[in-house]
Amino acid sequence: MSGKEKEWKKSNKIDENLTAEETFYEFKEKYKITNDNIEEARKIMAIRYHIAEEGYSSTKSVTIAQNISVESVHIFNEQNDSFPGINIMEVPVRSYPKGTLASHILGYTQNIGEQEYKAEKDNGYKLDDYYGKSGIERVAEKYLKGTDGTKQIDMAVDGTITDEYIQTGAVQGADVVLTIDANLQAITEQALKNNIEKIRTGQFGEAFDVTGGAMVVMKVDTGEILSMASYPDYDPAKFTFGIDNETWVSWAGNNMKNRAIQENYPPGSIYKMVTAVAGLETGVIDKNTKINDTYRYTYYKGYQPTCWKVGGHGYLNVTSAIQHSCNYFFYETGRRLGIDALAMYTKHFGLGRKTGVELIGEASGKINERKEGEVWNPGDTIQAAIGQLNNQFTPIQMAKYTSMLANGGKSVKPTLIKAIKKVDGTEIPKKEYEAYFNEKLGIQEEVADGINIKEENLRTVLEGMRSVTNESGGTAYQYFKNFNIEVGGKTGSAQVENERKEVVKVHAWFVGFAPFDNPEIAVVILVENGGHGAYTAEAARDVMAQYFGMNTIQIAEDVTAVPYTQIQN
Repeated sequence: MSGKEKEWKKSNKIDENLTAEETFYEFKEKYKITNDNIEEARKIMAIRYHIAEEGYSSTKSVTIAQNISVESVHIFNEQNDSFPGINIMEVPVRSYPKGTLASHILGYTQNIGEQEYKAEKDNGYKLDDYYGKSGIERVAEKYLKGTDGTKQIDMAVDGTITDEYIQTGAVQGADVVLTIDANLQAITEQALKNNIEKIRTGQFGEAFDVTGGAMVVMKVDTGEILSMASYPDYDPAKFTFGIDNETWVSWAGNNMKNRAIQENYPPGSIYKMVTAVAGLETGVIDKNTKINDTYRYTYYKGYQPTCWKVGGHGYLNVTSAIQHSCNYFFYETGRRLGIDALAMYTKHFGLGRKTGVELIGEASGKINERKEGEVWNPGDTIQAAIGQLNNQFTPIQMAKYTSMLANGGKSVKPTLIKAIKKVDGTEIPKKEYEAYFNEKLGIQEEVADGINIKEENLRTVLEGMRSVTNESGGTAYQYFKNFNIEVGGKTGSAQVENERKEVVKVHAWFVGFAPFDNPEIAVVILVENGGHGAYTAEAARDVMAQYFGMNTIQIAEDVTAVPYTQIQN
C-alpha cells in the first residue's frame, strides 16, 4: 500500500487493511446507497464523495458535472421539479478560437490541482476553479484571474429554487497583451511544419528521420518575440473539460514540449561567429589574417580532426571562413584563443544561461569552460570552437545571440509580454510585472561584463554572414540568391554522438537577420535530425518574406493579422 493510499484511508476513517472491493461497500453503506447496480452505485458514490469533499451546504453549491449536452439542459429545465437542489448555470470558460496557433506560448488551463489549491486557497481560489497549467496561462495566472462574484439563491424546503439575485458582481482579470503577431505566428508555424515534412520526405535531397523542430522570430533591438513555434504542437482546448488519457499519453512527451525554450541542442557551425568575434577582439586574428586549410588539422599529434571539405579550402580570412563554414580556420582560431577567452565571449552573448523569457520550464543550456582546478584538454578547445563538444543551447538563446550580432552588440532580453492592462484601462507598470516574473521564474538580472565589441570587428563577422546568403559558395546562397532583401545568415549541422562516439543525429540550424544594412528581425530555426543546415534556410526565408510583405507563401487557415495577441478571462 502506498503512503498516499494509507493517508487517504486514514482521513476517511477506513481500515487500512480493507481491499478495494471492501472499501467500495464500506462507502456504499456509509452513504446508505440502496441501488444494487454496481455502476450506478459507483456514480452516486462519486457524487456523494465529491459533495462531502467540497463542503456542500445550503449556502454553498458544488459542481457535479460540466459541459453537459444541450439535450441534458433541456431535460433538467423541463423537469426541474423532479430535481430539487439541482441548478444549471452558464459559466465562462477559456476558449482557443485559433486552435493550435501559438499553443506552446499560450499554454492551457485545467481544474486546479490539489497542491495548487493548497498554495492558492488564501488568494480566493476554490476547488472547482480553473488554473493556468503552462505557457502564459500559468506564468501570468495572477494577472489573468479575476475576482468571483456572489449570487444569492433562495430555496424552498424541498430544495426547489424560488429566487436568485446577484449580491456582488464579478471583476474581470487583466488583459495580457503579447508581442506575438498572430499572422506571422501562423506563417512561422506553417513554414516550420512544411520544412520538416520536406526534409523527412527527401525533397531537398537526402531524407532524414526528423523528430521535431522550433523557430523564433525576434526584434533585434528590443528582444520582442514576434513569433515562436515548436513542432509538433497541440490543441489547448482539449484540456478545458479534461483531456482523455489516450491523447494525454500521446502528447505528453512530445507535443507538449516547447522546443524553442525547453530543449538544449549542440549549435554546430552557427556558433562560429562567437569564435570569430573572440578572435578579433583578443587580437589572435584580424580581418586580414589568412589561415591555410589543408583539410587535416595536424597541430596536435594525438588528435587531428578534419575540415568538412575534402582537400580543404586553402587560404581563407575570417569573413571567407564564415562564408564557407571552414572548420579548419576555427580550429586554429580556437587554439590561439584558449578555452577561457572562448567561454568569456560565449557568456557575453547570453549563451548557456536562461534568457528570462516569461515562460516556465526554460532550459539553461551549457557551455564549454574550464572549471576551477580542472585540467583542460587543449584538443577539446578546437572542438568547442566549432560549436561541438559540450555546447548545448536553446533556440531562443540563439535568437538573442543573433540579435546581438545584428544590433551592434547590445544585449537584449527576449520577451513575450508587451503590456498588462487592468479592466479599468490602466496598465500595470512594466517594472512591477517584470520583477514578479523574474521572481517566479528564478531569473537574475543580467550583470554587464564590460565587453564592448568594436564596430569594425563586428562588421567583419557580419560580412561573413552576408556572404553566406548573397555570394556564390555561401552555404545558404541557393535559397536567398533571388531574394529581394539582403540577409545575413549562417547554417549549421550539429552532430550528436552516442557513448561509442558514433554520430546518431545531425541537427540542422539556420540563424539570420534582415535587412542586412538596417536589421529589424532575427530568425532562428532548428530541425531535430534535419541533416543539413542549408535545408532549413528556406523556411527562414519564407518567414522573412511574410514579415517584409513579400508573401512568398500563403496559409489555408483563416487568420486575421493583428499587431498582438491577447489572453483574457
